[in-house]
Amino acid sequence: MKTALVTGGTSGIGRAIADRLRLEGNHVATIDLTESDTDFSLIADVTDRDQVDEALDTVRAALGPITILVNAAGMTSFRRFTNITFDEWKKVIDVNLHGVFHVTQAVLPDMLEAGWGRIVNISSSSTHSGSAFQGSYVAAKTAVNGLTKSLALEYGPDGITANIVPPGSIDTPMLRQAEAKGLLGGSIEDIAKSIPVRRIGRPEDIAATCAFLVSEEAGYITGQIVGVNGGRCT
Repeated sequence: MKTALVTGGTSGIGRAIADRLRLEGNHVATIDLTESDTDFSLIADVTDRDQVDEALDTVRAALGPITILVNAAGMTSFRRFTNITFDEWKKVIDVNLHGVFHVTQAVLPDMLEAGWGRIVNISSSSTHSGSAFQGSYVAAKTAVNGLTKSLALEYGPDGITANIVPPGSIDTPMLRQAEAKGLLGGSIEDIAKSIPVRRIGRPEDIAATCAFLVSEEAGYITGQIVGVNGGRCT
């Protein structure tokens, strides 16, 4: 039985991924800013390396070496570019990019020792087309795409794969909050009408893709951007 770590695993996409990986027979731990009632759940800020290292040591002591990692922790921001303060910019970059750096670097020694590992980074379909008023978020997630491709090249010889899943519009608390603030340019139902499969995505759609990418069967897939967006971005 392998040990998986999911960041941002308390709600939304992260929680769905954690639930699915557990269903697939893995030990699953989550780290987030709040605790989950269904996981081996630890509170840690992915932007704080000391907190990350402490959390991972706790996971290893309880569940063993971590050989599956899904970086799903993230935050967004809707603001006109000229109105973004540098502190706001840094916060979004810190969570979405530096958090991936900290956790991935901390987990890689376990994978290298095992000679086997799976990394999946949750990006965003906005990296394909851009997104107005989300400059900092799109910049960070685009950087995650590039980082993941580099990891795939660097660690493929060690039996470690690294892939990206950029979700399209997924029905999560974050999307609902954006809708309530009028930040989507319409309702979620309006968005669904513009998607070729004519529905909004579910967190379980992302979880199913992640479950495959961390499996033994996906060992020949690495450095890839696997879009899950109902055909909206191709």
